Amino acid sequence: MDELQIGGSFIGIVIAAVIIIILLIIFLRFVPVGLWVTAYFSGVKIGIGTLVGMRLRRVNPHRIIRPLIKATKAGLALSTDQLEAHFLAGGNVDRVIDALIASQRAEIDLEFEKAAAIDLAGRDVFEAVQVSVTPKVIETPRVSAVAQNGIELIVKAKVTVRANIERLVGGAGEDTIIARVGEGIVTTVGSSEKHEEILENPDSMSKTVLKKGLDSGTAFEILSIDIADVDVGRNIGAQLQTDQSEADKNIAQAKAEERRSMAVAQEQEMRAEVVQAESKVPLAIAEALRQGNLGVMDYYKLQNVDADTEMRKSISDQADQSDEEE
Repeated sequence: MDELQIGGSFIGIVIAAVIIIILLIIFLRFVPVGLWVTAYFSGVKIGIGTLVGMRLRRVNPHRIIRPLIKATKAGLALSTDQLEAHFLAGGNVDRVIDALIASQRAEIDLEFEKAAAIDLAGRDVFEAVQVSVTPKVIETPRVSAVAQNGIELIVKAKVTVRANIERLVGGAGEDTIIARVGEGIVTTVGSSEKHEEILENPDSMSKTVLKKGLDSGTAFEILSIDIADVDVGRNIGAQLQTDQSEADKNIAQAKAEERRSMAVAQEQEMRAEVVQAESKVPLAIAEALRQGNLGVMDYYKLQNVDADTEMRKSISDQADQSDEEE
């Protein structure tokens, strides 16, 4: 009996230990004690209840506390509510904190609300801060432009820009800069009387383009526009003249063909009238013989003249054919 009691007590102790271990595992999984300890020794004063509340709000505490530790070490005064609100809005908390630290080191005035707005607008706020500190070079595609003398120039430019933090929200991006620079190049080349003017002084083209204020309304500030390459392309003026001449020739040929068709039609119509008139000749002769206006001898003479005419025509056709064969 004593052995059974001892055995039952041991099993009860084991079951209780297992239950305690399971509850402890669940507690440690639900309550990030390790994260709380890390935050405490990093100088971030946060309560266990706050971490539990994040779990209940379906917020990963590591996504909030680790960036907060980084910000605290950098001397930024931020709260968990600010970071959690940005996280729930779909923002990247870690990227915003990196941007704030980078801006602080570069002595750029950037508030958390501004950085969060830039991040929520879909722009990489950390990259924007980097470009604001270190200018970025944007290379344009090859732009084709034609001078007034009809010569095509193919220009490639490099645009050095710096991010404008104040205009990142709502400002146009790199594609707008490239499009405006391309438009400025086309306008500058098109206003030149000769393409040699651009080839001799390509710097004048970059200066003219810079004066247009192409960075207005964009998220960047243009520092310089450098012409990287200028190639001479086709003679567009000569090609246009050739095409125009070809078009004029086709029009003239079409008009000539129209006149020829009209002449052929008129000739066919006249031949039909001749045939119709010739068909009435035998009837007229018969009527003249009947009325006595034409004698028999006159009729025979007319027949001889007609036969003589046919013979002469046949001889002439044979001679023409012999000449063509020779």
